[in-house]
Amino acid sequence: MAKATGTKATGTKATATGEGRRTRSAAETEKIRVALVERRDELQAEYDTSINELTELQRDRVADSVGDDQADTGSKTLEREQEITLANNLLERITQVERAIDRLGEGNYGWCERCGNAIPVERLAAFPSATLCVSCKQLEERR
Repeated sequence: MAKATGTKATGTKATATGEGRRTRSAAETEKIRVALVERRDELQAEYDTSINELTELQRDRVADSVGDDQADTGSKTLEREQEITLANNLLERITQVERAIDRLGEGNYGWCERCGNAIPVERLAAFPSATLCVSCKQLEERR
């Protein structure tokens, strides 16, 4: 993307770092926002289901644990821990999508938080709540 100089290029606005950023139309922004809200709602429904299943497992564990041997107790504990992990992962994903919605409202959606470069459209299509470009994400994963 070309750097913005003293005058504004069409479709860009100057940033604090001097880089030109393409301004999304209101329709584009709304389309992205709707998709993110739908994704958040889907994840919230999955989370609610997971919490309900976890509650049922806990209730069943109390009622059915009388007379269990160690293997049965271990299996039930593992199943409960897997459900807790799933619920925590869903909650983290919900938080990521909510953060993406906030970034969209602030005008920072689609821009790398680390280097400030644009995040490729393909990456955003695959992972709409991405906050890092591919290069910065690879560097983060190597650490």
